[in-house]
Amino acid sequence: MRTGSIEIIMLTLKEKYNKEVVPKMMEEFGYKNKMAVPKIEKVVVNTGFGKMIISKTSGEQKKAYELILDDLSLICAQRPTLTKAKKSISGFKLREGMPVGARVTLRGRKMYDFLERVIYVAIPRFRDFRGIELKSFDKDGNLTIAVREHIVFPEVSSEKAKNIFGFEITIATTAKNREHGIGLLRLLGFPIKMK
Repeated sequence: MRTGSIEIIMLTLKEKYNKEVVPKMMEEFGYKNKMAVPKIEKVVVNTGFGKMIISKTSGEQKKAYELILDDLSLICAQRPTLTKAKKSISGFKLREGMPVGARVTLRGRKMYDFLERVIYVAIPRFRDFRGIELKSFDKDGNLTIAVREHIVFPEVSSEKAKNIFGFEITIATTAKNREHGIGLLRLLGFPIKMK
């Protein structure tokens, strides 16, 4: 016989979507079918490191962007792909084909795991954070969040990080408009400002 014990059941983000968000979205926005309720389609993590490596030698450049790729791999649990310069710009010391950034596209379980870490771990560690601005949403209800320092994620040791870099997280939804995208992400637990 257990007395005085409290059992806490934490839903995963996907379970929360199915059990809580879908019924609330159907009620709030008048969806007739639960298949019509918007959902998160994919998450794209994108960073540019051109400025950090532009003045270094080719060997130093390779070392620097390999460290960034390793940290991004730890954060996203998936190896990023390099994005390369499409054309040469002499004013920026940029040559065609030179690595200038990295991108990761997450779907399925990895996407939900990553979003849980963003909502419950990374966002609370943002400096001077007062909520996600409504202007961060586009007209289709997709959200883009800027992470200024990658060390807000616990997977990366702040003592060992040599280059602190920022990146963007774009959450693509199947919402038909901005209002429905905001409603979906707010119900999922994103700290979005009211107005």
